[in-house]
Amino acid sequence: MRAVVQRVSRATVRVDDNVVGQIAEPGLVVLVGVTHGDGIVQVEYIARKVADLRILHGDRSPADISAPVLVVSQFTLYGDVRKGRRPTWNAAAPRAIAEPLIEALVDALLGHGLRVQTGEFGADMAVEMVGDGPVTIVLDSAA
Repeated sequence: MRAVVQRVSRATVRVDDNVVGQIAEPGLVVLVGVTHGDGIVQVEYIARKVADLRILHGDRSPADISAPVLVVSQFTLYGDVRKGRRPTWNAAAPRAIAEPLIEALVDALLGHGLRVQTGEFGADMAVEMVGDGPVTIVLDSAA
């Protein structure tokens, strides 16, 4: 499982011009990709890391202040461009594997006391975010 975590001052996800997820105060956007073989161990690792990352102002973690988190599924995090000019998505898990794990991640983040919003799995989403810092961290459960 791979996550790109961005500290933001606000963020919104729209599908067909409808807001499906939004945070209107400082928090985190977490773009998440799932690969083959990922399971609950990887979900728990990413959730714990996101909740405990001390990247908010005042050296605080999201868990310290119950910060809002916007989780957006993004299979393209497993795009491979080492050969040619067109990415391959072979490393991205199919929907049947990925969707339940994204849902489990949301549940795990809620279990850490975070306020969680989401995008819509598999949808063509317009993600707007205002970076704060900027601060961007890449988490990889395989590392």
